[in-house]
Amino acid sequence: MVLEKFRLKRRSGIVTGGGSGIGKAIAQGLVEAGAEIVIAGRNREKLEGTAREIRQFGGPVIPVQADTAKMEDIENLVDRTLKEFGKIDFLFNNAGIIRRSPSEDFLEKDWDEVININLKGPFFLAQAVARVMISQKRKGKIINTCSLLAVQGGKRVPAYAASKGGLAQVTKSMANDWAKYNILVNGIGPGWVKTELTEPLHQDKQRSIEITSRIPLGRWADPEDLAGAAVFLASDASDYITGQIIFIDGGWLSM
Repeated sequence: MVLEKFRLKRRSGIVTGGGSGIGKAIAQGLVEAGAEIVIAGRNREKLEGTAREIRQFGGPVIPVQADTAKMEDIENLVDRTLKEFGKIDFLFNNAGIIRRSPSEDFLEKDWDEVININLKGPFFLAQAVARVMISQKRKGKIINTCSLLAVQGGKRVPAYAASKGGLAQVTKSMANDWAKYNILVNGIGPGWVKTELTEPLHQDKQRSIEITSRIPLGRWADPEDLAGAAVFLASDASDYITGQIIFIDGGWLSM
């Protein structure tokens, strides 16, 4: 039955940025589909609250405090996941930050922080996870959270646009390198989603109206709108898809 291909029973993996927003919604969707997961992030309190909340849908759900811009935290995260589950079937590189400022005023420290968290961290965490998959000779799925700004410039977010454009290209490069190991690497490209990162724009009535008026579906996404694609890309249903970015944008890029 085709529906069986979407089930994630006995599959285990990692969701970074799993304490809130898109990461939380993805984590819950994976757990509902039968997966066991580690959720990682920098805010321990948020992680523990989210873990308690989504355990009602299945589990186990293990919160691990980690800053994936730091190599030692990446190593510890992978080691902890292996200790808990003995294997890693999927990784969702979802952790990310944004800094807003006109390009002429953008600060070096903000540039470095955004690039380290949004681009360096996902690459080296994917590398560490892929090494485990290769050594265990296991099929694997790696999914990176990209953005509309992987293909558009945006406004007042030069480092974020650079990081997401880079992550989209890294996704394709990793997909090519690791296809021979049956490790499939794809990306999700969210459109305008109601999260903490976008709250300032969503609360700016004029800007929010400008954004909403260009979305054919006529609304911002809720984080839960991304869970279906996440389950699909982690499951056997996507076993012939690699190197792709699936944009979940309410039709924004079709305009």
